[in-house]
Amino acid sequence: MTDVRRADERYPGGDPAAGIESRHAFSFGAHYDPGNLRFGAMIACNEERLAPGAGFDEHPHSHTEIVTWVVEGELTHRDSRGNETLVRPGDVQRLSSAGGVRHVERNDGAGPLVFVQTWLAPLSPGGDPGYEIVRGIADSTPYAVPEAGTLLHVRRLAPGERTAVPDAPYVYVHLVRGELRLADRTLSPGDAARLTAPKDMEAVATTASELLLWEMT
Repeated sequence: MTDVRRADERYPGGDPAAGIESRHAFSFGAHYDPGNLRFGAMIACNEERLAPGAGFDEHPHSHTEIVTWVVEGELTHRDSRGNETLVRPGDVQRLSSAGGVRHVERNDGAGPLVFVQTWLAPLSPGGDPGYEIVRGIADSTPYAVPEAGTLLHVRRLAPGERTAVPDAPYVYVHLVRGELRLADRTLSPGDAARLTAPKDMEAVATTASELLLWEMT
């Protein structure tokens, strides 16, 4: 089954007056939708836009794997475990909140910051928090989140180029930029597709494109 969700269908959030604009793909905060709580291991996929100087003050998380992909700008991350990092386009950052952690996310740069942040439910709750950043991840190297039983595939496609969609119980496709065809549907930036048990499916770029493919058990 292919379920396409358009960018303009996301729930708006954040605090525009403070330079924070959020778009939520799943039930989130004040936007409670009992029919849209999760897909596979995924419980949130948020598009965040922070103006220069804007950010999320220190706040807690627990029992969640938080994976961040920067589209534009630089994200300043600090957490209660002593990690302080600049996350740039092409990097994958993961914060395992486990039994509990606090962190700060800010745009300390001079230009806009855009990032996509995915929250995954762990297979087992609790444990010790962890942090990891992979610089300049390659298309050919999937990023594993074993705590949630998931793999992230990053794909950067030239016009006309194809990529296989994993055969898995659940696959979530998020188009970061460009335009592509998936089965008989066209996706534009910010669009997503929730695929249940896809088989022998391909995505075909109609323009230069970047997409995130989440493979979930």
